[in-house]
Amino acid sequence: MTTRFPTTRLRRLRYHATLRDMLAETHLTRNDFIAPLFVREGEGVRREIASMPGQYQLSVDTAMETVRRWADVGLRAVLLFGIPDRKDEAGSEAWNDAAAVQRLAGEIKAQRPEVLVVTDVCLCEYTSHGHCGTLVERPGGARDVDNDATLESLARTAVSHARRGADVVAPSAMMDGQIAAIRQALDAEGLATTAILSYAVKFASGMYGPFRDAAESPPSFGDRRTYQMDYRSAGQAFREAEADLAEGADLLMVKPAATYLDIIAAVKRQFPVPLAAYHVSGEYAAIKAAARLGWLDERAAALEITHAIKRAGADLIITYFAEDLAGWIEG
Repeated sequence: MTTRFPTTRLRRLRYHATLRDMLAETHLTRNDFIAPLFVREGEGVRREIASMPGQYQLSVDTAMETVRRWADVGLRAVLLFGIPDRKDEAGSEAWNDAAAVQRLAGEIKAQRPEVLVVTDVCLCEYTSHGHCGTLVERPGGARDVDNDATLESLARTAVSHARRGADVVAPSAMMDGQIAAIRQALDAEGLATTAILSYAVKFASGMYGPFRDAAESPPSFGDRRTYQMDYRSAGQAFREAEADLAEGADLLMVKPAATYLDIIAAVKRQFPVPLAAYHVSGEYAAIKAAARLGWLDERAAALEITHAIKRAGADLIITYFAEDLAGWIEG
């Protein structure tokens, strides 16, 4: 069918706000969001993260206050990251059943059982060197993460989280075989109903800087490019996702989100499974900084970008704007 101006005027569909809303193809709901939360040891702690305005390091008690507030406005899922008081080479506090993440998971399930508890399973916050696993010295003296030695630590951490109340464990270390190791460990402990959200497609990105401030996890040497994906090699996303699904992942994730919309769309087309996307700290901080300088409208920018992430194919969106978005959607 051929249509031409002036008979066809597409602006007619946009003149009235109600008609625009009725014809909108992408809709956000509070069920789309997972809110990240940084929990550390101590009591009464509420420490704002300088590079992430509006985000805080919280102790278990103040974190629980935050979770209750979020639940009251309809946010039903959280992603927990832990910040220990003690770090060592192995990152052994990660699988300490009495650590902050584990205690908070238990408190949430006791007080607000309707809230979905997702826990990040990684070691970088817990190791003294800031890398995501056990180190090994390579020929020539270079140090790197030993993939296979790290699998046991990740599995122990996932089991510890699940025992204390995690509904979903989310391994983010990008170790080959980590999903199989975690699935086998969970099943062996009678935790077969615990789901695995795999950070299957996690790129070595320059957008993670503020997170490393928040989690106190910058590497003390080198970088993470030997295990996180090269952003120049998008095709690896499909192999990583396929491998993790074969090993037992229940959901997949693409990280970052706003700067990888093409990857989100391609992964969703290739794999008909639930897909999460992580709108990461640097993407969040960039909007906050520009808004503070008066260069853009924070609400408009956050809503537009979040809609774009969902439009690209994300079923779930991990976002530091979650609480604000819940209010803006209602408004």
